[in-house]
Amino acid sequence: MLLVTGGAGFIGSNVVAALNEAGRADIVVNDVFGSDSKWRNLGKRQLADVVSPGDLFRWLDGRKLDVVVHLGAISDTTASDADLVIDTNFRLSLRLLNWCTSARVPFIYASSAATYGDGAAGFSDDWSAAALKRLKPMNLYGWSKQLFDLAVVERLAKKEKLPPQWASLKFFNVFGPNEYHKGEMMSLVAKRFEDARSGRSVKLFKSYRAGVGDGEQSRDFIYIDDAVAVVRWLMETPSVSGIFNVGTGKARSFRDLIAALFQALGLEPKIEYSDMPESIRGQYQYFTEADIGNLRRAGYNTGFTSLEEGVRRYVTLFLNTADRYR
Repeated sequence: MLLVTGGAGFIGSNVVAALNEAGRADIVVNDVFGSDSKWRNLGKRQLADVVSPGDLFRWLDGRKLDVVVHLGAISDTTASDADLVIDTNFRLSLRLLNWCTSARVPFIYASSAATYGDGAAGFSDDWSAAALKRLKPMNLYGWSKQLFDLAVVERLAKKEKLPPQWASLKFFNVFGPNEYHKGEMMSLVAKRFEDARSGRSVKLFKSYRAGVGDGEQSRDFIYIDDAVAVVRWLMETPSVSGIFNVGTGKARSFRDLIAALFQALGLEPKIEYSDMPESIRGQYQYFTEADIGNLRRAGYNTGFTSLEEGVRRYVTLFLNTADRYR
């Protein structure tokens, strides 16, 4: 039996789907469903149990699990309730780390590329304490993830006990099915799909940095199937521990992303550029690109889906169908 926290969320529900498709139904999901349609992310899935966050540690008491995949978090990069974010993203993670350490259960958890801040310190997933301390997250979400990575590495440096396997995954810009509950935190493909399908122009931000054209702001976009493949590889490779970037290793522009969206619909691109709100100009990331050297050195040799192919799959298999859910 295994536990997936945040199992009804975007990445979590895709992990559950992949495990179901591989023949596993002994999956316990821990999440908050609310009263909207988030439950549909698991509407086609088979589960062994569903545990609410308030009951999680009572449920864990005395159990033996194969692995804990900890993906639950407040992932909104505009979140401002620091007490809630720290309780959810940091303190709860510490409790799970302690439980996995005591129970000798592998612990795979989500960190974030948001820990890299504006990228001034680069995007290397060097997980020495000195390297981590050089990073300057630009928002509360990134800081909460940084705090937890530092806590894990501090224990390692002090030779304190840790789970038999621990792995931190710094996800870059993941896109794909089951992200619809995320609102403004959805990928640009999902947010602008209806505009593109209807023949309307898609608006991108103008650039305010010399040498970067309008729409040429870049991200490391990774299709959900590739992100899930990394999670599953770690589950199947318990000898591997560490902090790993989860991206393609190749940055692409927002213009490329939207061009791929129109291409998947068989339409000519229609892109316009609008002013970036002054409130975010000072903290806007113009470039992210995962250094995936750690993942390769650990033995992960699988390739990554191209941006155009990932967008094509997302559009043709999900967004442009009657049932968008995996």
